Amino acid sequence: MTMEGLSQSSSESGTVLSIECLKGSCKADEWTGDMLQTGDIVEELRIGSAPNALIRFKSPFKNGRSGVSKILQDSYKKKETSVMVRVRRGLDEFAELQACIVPNDSSGKKHFVLRSISDPNYVVSFFDRTEADCFQLQASRTTRMVNALTRTRLQDGYVSYPWERRMQELLSVPSCSKFLSILLLPKVSDRIASRYNDVEDTLARANTWLNAAQASGVPIVFMNVQTESLLTKISGETASSTVNAGSLSDLSNLANASLYGFEDYHGVDIGVVRAVRLWYAPIGGEFSIEIKLKEDDTKLGFAISRTEEGFIFISAAAAAGQENVPATRSGLSNLYKEAQDTSKLLVVSRLSNQRVLPWMVSSTGAIRCYDTVSLSQKLSLHRHTKVPILLHVFLWDRALTSSVESTRLSSLSPSVLPLPLPHEVQLARHPNDNQIQPLPPEGSDAGEDVSSNGSQPMQLQRDTAGDLSFRFHNFSLSNNWV
Repeated sequence: MTMEGLSQSSSESGTVLSIECLKGSCKADEWTGDMLQTGDIVEELRIGSAPNALIRFKSPFKNGRSGVSKILQDSYKKKETSVMVRVRRGLDEFAELQACIVPNDSSGKKHFVLRSISDPNYVVSFFDRTEADCFQLQASRTTRMVNALTRTRLQDGYVSYPWERRMQELLSVPSCSKFLSILLLPKVSDRIASRYNDVEDTLARANTWLNAAQASGVPIVFMNVQTESLLTKISGETASSTVNAGSLSDLSNLANASLYGFEDYHGVDIGVVRAVRLWYAPIGGEFSIEIKLKEDDTKLGFAISRTEEGFIFISAAAAAGQENVPATRSGLSNLYKEAQDTSKLLVVSRLSNQRVLPWMVSSTGAIRCYDTVSLSQKLSLHRHTKVPILLHVFLWDRALTSSVESTRLSSLSPSVLPLPLPHEVQLARHPNDNQIQPLPPEGSDAGEDVSSNGSQPMQLQRDTAGDLSFRFHNFSLSNNWV
């Protein structure tokens, strides 16, 4: 049975109970006709959820806002929190809101507000106003919307992200990126290392390194270049010879300076070194080959060397079909022959998922890269322990994926998984763009021929990683192989 509580007239003549919006809807629906708005005149409250247990309060409300607040507090204590509010706009326009009674967090538990059921972000309260003030607020709806648009600010925040799981699931090599770069420090221009060449010189050396690598047969393309600031402590001659960045007037002198300094709050001279980072990518992406080993394997069937630019590459491999060695069973020999036929180097980018690419050029001009001796020792340990070898190599043509896969299926070699190119290369570059054809080697003799078709490998200098490092030249000798 529906109980109806008839309210008495307000104590103040001409005062009505109106709506006050406290929090806007996340959908901005408070400005639509079916949502309550500030200035709407409350005509009726229905408290309760069951149709036969509704308690109705109609306008005018006794004691106005304070009387309604007492009604909401009593209903909340009785756990009757469902409420329907019916309001009037103008003379004959009505709207309703289905809400629940909740404590107002900002003003304490004794004051209660209404939260929309359909949008929990939308909160309204009650306010005593004259009917004329309510009509004026209703008429200023457009102006208030413009003001709300001006005041509204976009909110940001932090959300958690499952980095560890995604890095294991979505990367071809878990926890390893496919972005390749080398960092070049500015070169010192005197013996005491107090002056450095400018940024243009460092950029020129980066360009030279890239062109030389491409000319030697390394299948890479240019991606991007950027300067990178590194902080260091300077003193003495270095501090006095660097460009001072103490004021705005000094900025023009920093445009091409590779080292500039400033003094911190404690009087310590700080130097900013402007290095150059060169980003590049393999033309055909990275390709992984797993080399499985047998008990009777006495050699792997391939040899490694290193270019002057610091790239490790396969310098020789057993001919496919002639020897039953890991290199031929895995398809590595076929890839090596394809590289020779196209005058490319079969560059090794990773060994057991660890990068073996050059990654830095020091201020003296030395390239920091991996030693062929330690790599050969590790490969030999793989052979002795029979632990499979996982190699990643640079491809110069994406079409090689299918040919190597067919070799794998025919020779029962392990799976071969291609690493895709960065998105920029796939969309913006064709396979032969920015590619410099290798120059034919000069001064070679027949005694250093390693290929079956008579092509000559690039002549390499001594490994600079140490006095005990070595190079393979006469590949007909069995002890040059791993």
